[in-house]
Amino acid sequence: MGQIITQVDAFTNTVFAGNPAAVCVLLTPQDDRWMQNVAQEMNLSETAFLVRQDDGFNLRWFTPTVEVPLCGHATLASAHVLWSEGHLSPNEVARFYTKSGVLIAKLQGEWIELDFPVNHSQATVAPRELKQALGVPYKSVFLNSFGYLVELESEDLVRQMQPNFQILKTLPISEIIVTSLTHPDSQYDFVSRLFAPGLGIDEDPVTGATHCCLAPFWRDRLHKNELLAYQASRRGGVVKVYYDGGDRVFLAGQAVTVLRGELSRKAEGRREF
Repeated sequence: MGQIITQVDAFTNTVFAGNPAAVCVLLTPQDDRWMQNVAQEMNLSETAFLVRQDDGFNLRWFTPTVEVPLCGHATLASAHVLWSEGHLSPNEVARFYTKSGVLIAKLQGEWIELDFPVNHSQATVAPRELKQALGVPYKSVFLNSFGYLVELESEDLVRQMQPNFQILKTLPISEIIVTSLTHPDSQYDFVSRLFAPGLGIDEDPVTGATHCCLAPFWRDRLHKNELLAYQASRRGGVVKVYYDGGDRVFLAGQAVTVLRGELSRKAEGRREF
Protein backbone atom coordinates (compact mmCIF):
# COMPACT_ATOMS: atom_id res chain seq x y z
CA MET A 1 0.00 0.00 0.00
CA GLY A 2 1.22 3.49 -0.85
CA GLN A 3 0.97 6.79 0.98
CA ILE A 4 -2.49 7.34 2.50
CA ILE A 5 -4.18 10.73 2.95
CA THR A 6 -7.30 11.03 5.10
CA GLN A 7 -9.73 13.95 5.02
CA VAL A 8 -11.37 14.75 8.34
CA ASP A 9 -14.03 17.26 9.37
CA ALA A 10 -12.89 18.72 12.71
CA PHE A 11 -14.87 20.40 15.51
CA THR A 12 -18.04 18.63 14.44
CA ASN A 13 -19.63 15.18 14.66
CA THR A 14 -21.38 15.61 11.31
CA VAL A 15 -19.83 15.23 7.87
CA PHE A 16 -19.73 18.32 5.65
CA ALA A 17 -19.60 20.61 8.70
CA GLY A 18 -16.79 21.90 10.89
CA ASN A 19 -13.37 22.47 9.36
CA PRO A 20 -11.93 19.97 6.85
CA ALA A 21 -8.27 19.03 7.09
CA ALA A 22 -6.16 16.51 5.24
CA VAL A 23 -3.92 14.27 7.35
CA CYS A 24 -0.91 12.42 5.99
CA VAL A 25 0.92 10.03 8.34
CA LEU A 26 4.12 9.76 6.33
CA LEU A 27 5.69 6.38 5.72
CA THR A 28 9.02 8.17 5.22
CA PRO A 29 9.96 11.86 5.73
CA GLN A 30 9.39 14.20 2.77
CA ASP A 31 10.86 17.57 1.87
CA ASP A 32 9.12 20.92 2.30
CA ARG A 33 8.43 21.40 -1.39
CA TRP A 34 6.65 18.06 -1.67
CA MET A 35 4.50 18.77 1.39
CA GLN A 36 3.60 22.23 0.06
CA ASN A 37 2.65 20.72 -3.32
CA VAL A 38 0.40 18.15 -1.65
CA ALA A 39 -1.25 20.87 0.48
CA GLN A 40 -1.85 22.95 -2.65
CA GLU A 41 -3.36 19.93 -4.39
CA MET A 42 -5.66 19.18 -1.44
CA ASN A 43 -6.68 22.88 -1.42
CA LEU A 44 -7.98 22.79 2.14
CA SER A 45 -7.22 25.39 4.78
CA GLU A 46 -4.68 22.98 6.30
CA THR A 47 -2.94 19.74 5.44
CA ALA A 48 -1.09 18.03 8.31
CA PHE A 49 2.01 15.87 7.90
CA LEU A 50 3.14 13.50 10.65
CA VAL A 51 6.32 11.48 11.09
CA ARG A 52 6.55 8.95 13.90
CA GLN A 53 9.20 9.50 16.59
CA ASP A 54 10.11 7.34 19.57
CA ASP A 55 7.47 8.79 21.90
CA GLY A 56 5.22 10.72 19.55
CA PHE A 57 4.95 12.35 16.14
CA ASN A 58 6.58 15.30 14.44
CA LEU A 59 3.70 17.43 13.13
CA ARG A 60 3.70 20.22 10.54
CA TRP A 61 0.83 22.16 8.97
CA PHE A 62 0.58 23.69 5.49
CA THR A 63 -2.08 25.89 3.93
CA PRO A 64 -2.28 25.82 0.11
CA THR A 65 0.36 28.58 0.05
CA VAL A 66 2.47 28.57 3.25
CA GLU A 67 3.53 26.57 6.30
CA VAL A 68 2.00 27.81 9.57
CA PRO A 69 3.38 27.47 13.12
CA LEU A 70 0.16 26.31 14.78
CA CYS A 71 -3.18 24.87 13.69
CA GLY A 72 -5.84 23.58 16.04
CA HIS A 73 -8.30 21.86 13.73
CA ALA A 74 -5.62 19.98 11.81
CA THR A 75 -4.11 18.85 15.14
CA LEU A 76 -7.54 17.60 16.19
CA ALA A 77 -7.91 15.85 12.82
CA SER A 78 -4.43 14.33 13.18
CA ALA A 79 -5.23 12.92 16.63
CA HIS A 80 -8.51 11.52 15.28
CA VAL A 81 -6.62 9.72 12.48
CA LEU A 82 -4.02 8.30 14.86
CA TRP A 83 -6.70 6.67 17.00
CA SER A 84 -9.24 5.76 14.31
CA GLU A 85 -6.65 4.19 11.98
CA GLY A 86 -4.82 2.24 14.66
CA HIS A 87 -1.58 4.23 14.95
CA LEU A 88 -2.37 4.68 18.66
CA SER A 89 -4.61 2.73 21.03
CA PRO A 90 -7.52 4.70 22.59
CA ASN A 91 -5.82 4.86 25.99
CA GLU A 92 -2.58 6.31 24.56
CA VAL A 93 -1.87 10.03 24.58
CA ALA A 94 -1.05 11.66 21.23
CA ARG A 95 2.15 13.68 21.62
CA PHE A 96 3.05 16.11 18.82
CA TYR A 97 6.41 17.85 18.35
CA THR A 98 5.76 21.11 16.48
CA LYS A 99 7.14 24.57 15.79
CA SER A 100 4.94 25.75 18.67
CA GLY A 101 6.40 23.25 21.12
CA VAL A 102 5.01 19.94 22.37
CA LEU A 103 1.23 19.59 21.99
CA ILE A 104 -0.80 16.88 23.70
CA ALA A 105 -4.12 15.35 22.66
CA LYS A 106 -6.24 12.96 24.75
CA LEU A 107 -9.29 10.95 23.77
CA GLN A 108 -12.14 11.74 26.17
CA GLY A 109 -15.12 9.64 25.09
CA GLU A 110 -16.42 11.15 21.86
CA TRP A 111 -14.34 14.31 22.34
CA ILE A 112 -10.65 15.00 21.76
CA GLU A 113 -8.95 17.37 24.20
CA LEU A 114 -6.01 19.47 23.01
CA ASP A 115 -3.43 21.10 25.30
CA PHE A 116 -2.26 24.35 23.65
CA PRO A 117 -0.29 27.45 24.70
CA VAL A 118 -2.31 30.50 25.71
CA ASN A 119 -2.15 33.61 23.52
CA HIS A 120 -2.85 36.92 25.28
CA SER A 121 -4.04 40.07 23.51
CA GLN A 122 -3.20 43.72 24.07
CA ALA A 123 -5.36 46.72 23.16
CA THR A 124 -4.20 48.46 20.01
CA VAL A 125 -5.14 51.19 17.57
CA ALA A 126 -6.23 49.55 14.34
CA PRO A 127 -5.55 51.05 10.93
CA ARG A 128 -8.54 52.79 9.39
CA GLU A 129 -8.46 50.23 6.57
CA LEU A 130 -9.53 47.55 9.05
CA LYS A 131 -12.88 49.21 9.77
CA GLN A 132 -13.36 49.84 6.07
CA ALA A 133 -12.61 46.18 5.29
CA LEU A 134 -14.89 44.76 7.99
CA GLY A 135 -17.81 46.99 7.03
CA VAL A 136 -19.32 46.95 10.55
CA PRO A 137 -18.77 49.02 13.71
CA TYR A 138 -16.67 47.45 16.45
CA LYS A 139 -16.27 47.96 20.19
CA SER A 140 -12.53 47.42 20.54
CA VAL A 141 -9.47 46.03 18.76
CA PHE A 142 -6.67 43.96 20.25
CA LEU A 143 -3.46 42.47 18.92
CA ASN A 144 -1.81 39.14 19.67
CA SER A 145 0.78 36.95 17.95
CA PHE A 146 -2.01 35.40 15.88
CA GLY A 147 -3.39 38.66 14.51
CA TYR A 148 -6.09 41.24 15.26
CA LEU A 149 -8.88 40.36 17.68
CA VAL A 150 -11.92 42.57 17.05
CA GLU A 151 -14.87 42.67 19.44
CA LEU A 152 -18.19 43.48 17.76
CA GLU A 153 -21.37 44.76 19.37
CA SER A 154 -23.54 41.71 18.76
CA GLU A 155 -23.75 38.12 17.61
CA ASP A 156 -25.88 39.22 14.66
CA LEU A 157 -23.09 41.47 13.38
CA VAL A 158 -20.57 38.61 13.64
CA ARG A 159 -22.82 36.25 11.73
CA GLN A 160 -24.00 38.69 9.05
CA MET A 161 -20.87 40.69 8.23
CA GLN A 162 -19.37 40.37 4.75
CA PRO A 163 -15.82 41.75 4.81
CA ASN A 164 -13.94 43.13 1.85
CA PHE A 165 -11.20 40.55 1.35
CA GLN A 166 -9.24 42.67 -1.12
CA ILE A 167 -8.76 45.37 1.52
CA LEU A 168 -8.00 42.76 4.20
CA LYS A 169 -5.15 41.48 2.04
CA THR A 170 -3.48 44.90 2.20
CA LEU A 171 -3.34 44.98 6.02
CA PRO A 172 0.02 44.40 7.74
CA ILE A 173 -1.59 41.67 9.88
CA SER A 174 -2.68 38.55 7.98
CA GLU A 175 -5.34 37.15 10.35
CA ILE A 176 -8.41 38.86 11.82
CA ILE A 177 -10.62 37.32 14.51
CA VAL A 178 -14.04 38.87 15.09
CA THR A 179 -16.03 37.90 18.16
CA SER A 180 -18.95 38.85 20.39
CA LEU A 181 -21.12 37.60 23.19
CA THR A 182 -24.03 35.44 22.14
CA HIS A 183 -27.73 36.14 22.60
CA PRO A 184 -28.88 35.63 26.22
CA ASP A 185 -30.82 32.46 25.35
CA SER A 186 -27.93 30.83 23.45
CA GLN A 187 -26.27 27.60 24.60
CA TYR A 188 -22.91 29.17 23.66
CA ASP A 189 -20.93 31.79 25.58
CA PHE A 190 -19.44 33.56 22.56
CA VAL A 191 -19.20 33.36 18.79
CA SER A 192 -16.35 34.16 16.46
CA ARG A 193 -15.17 34.10 12.84
CA LEU A 194 -11.69 34.17 11.33
CA PHE A 195 -10.57 35.84 8.11
CA ALA A 196 -7.07 35.23 6.68
CA PRO A 197 -7.00 36.11 2.96
CA GLY A 198 -3.30 36.96 3.23
CA LEU A 199 -2.66 33.26 3.94
CA GLY A 200 -4.83 32.09 1.07
CA ILE A 201 -7.89 31.50 3.30
CA ASP A 202 -10.68 34.08 2.98
CA GLU A 203 -12.55 32.53 5.93
CA ASP A 204 -11.51 29.55 8.01
CA PRO A 205 -14.53 27.42 9.00
CA VAL A 206 -13.42 26.56 12.57
CA THR A 207 -10.08 27.51 14.10
CA GLY A 208 -8.65 25.92 17.22
CA ALA A 209 -5.69 28.31 17.46
CA THR A 210 -7.89 31.41 17.63
CA HIS A 211 -9.50 30.00 20.77
CA CYS A 212 -6.10 30.22 22.48
CA CYS A 213 -6.61 33.99 22.10
CA LEU A 214 -10.35 33.96 22.77
CA ALA A 215 -10.06 31.90 25.97
CA PRO A 216 -8.29 34.56 28.10
CA PHE A 217 -10.22 37.36 26.39
CA TRP A 218 -13.64 35.98 27.35
CA ARG A 219 -12.55 34.49 30.68
CA ASP A 220 -11.59 37.99 31.83
CA ARG A 221 -14.99 39.35 30.78
CA LEU A 222 -17.28 36.48 31.77
CA HIS A 223 -15.34 35.43 34.90
CA LYS A 224 -15.64 31.71 34.17
CA ASN A 225 -13.05 29.08 33.29
CA GLU A 226 -15.25 26.77 31.22
CA LEU A 227 -16.67 28.21 28.02
CA LEU A 228 -18.61 26.82 25.08
CA ALA A 229 -17.82 28.53 21.79
CA TYR A 230 -19.32 28.50 18.31
CA GLN A 231 -17.42 29.57 15.22
CA ALA A 232 -20.14 31.02 13.02
CA SER A 233 -18.81 30.32 9.54
CA ARG A 234 -21.03 28.82 6.84
CA ARG A 235 -20.01 25.31 7.95
CA GLY A 236 -19.86 26.13 11.67
CA GLY A 237 -18.27 24.25 14.54
CA VAL A 238 -18.27 23.83 18.33
CA VAL A 239 -15.25 24.23 20.62
CA LYS A 240 -15.19 23.49 24.34
CA VAL A 241 -12.72 25.80 26.07
CA TYR A 242 -11.13 25.51 29.50
CA TYR A 243 -8.72 28.17 30.76
CA ASP A 244 -7.84 28.77 34.41
CA GLY A 245 -5.49 31.72 33.97
CA GLY A 246 -2.28 29.74 33.48
CA ASP A 247 -0.09 29.34 30.40
CA ARG A 248 -2.11 26.54 28.77
CA VAL A 249 -5.54 26.42 27.15
CA PHE A 250 -7.51 23.18 26.86
CA LEU A 251 -9.68 22.88 23.76
CA ALA A 252 -12.00 20.01 23.00
CA GLY A 253 -13.80 19.06 19.81
CA GLN A 254 -15.17 16.14 17.87
CA ALA A 255 -14.09 14.86 14.46
CA VAL A 256 -15.35 12.58 11.70
CA THR A 257 -13.58 10.96 8.74
CA VAL A 258 -15.00 11.97 5.35
CA LEU A 259 -12.73 10.13 2.92
CA ARG A 260 -9.50 8.17 2.75
CA GLY A 261 -7.36 7.72 -0.33
CA GLU A 262 -3.96 6.68 -1.66
CA LEU A 263 -1.54 8.91 -3.55
CA SER A 264 -0.56 7.77 -7.01
CA ARG A 265 3.04 6.65 -7.47
CA LYS A 266 3.76 9.77 -9.50
CA ALA A 267 2.48 11.98 -6.68
CA GLU A 268 4.60 10.11 -4.16
CA GLY A 269 7.71 11.48 -5.86
CA ARG A 270 11.08 9.84 -6.18
CA ARG A 271 11.10 8.24 -2.77
CA GLU A 272 9.83 4.69 -2.46
CA PHE A 273 7.30 4.04 0.29
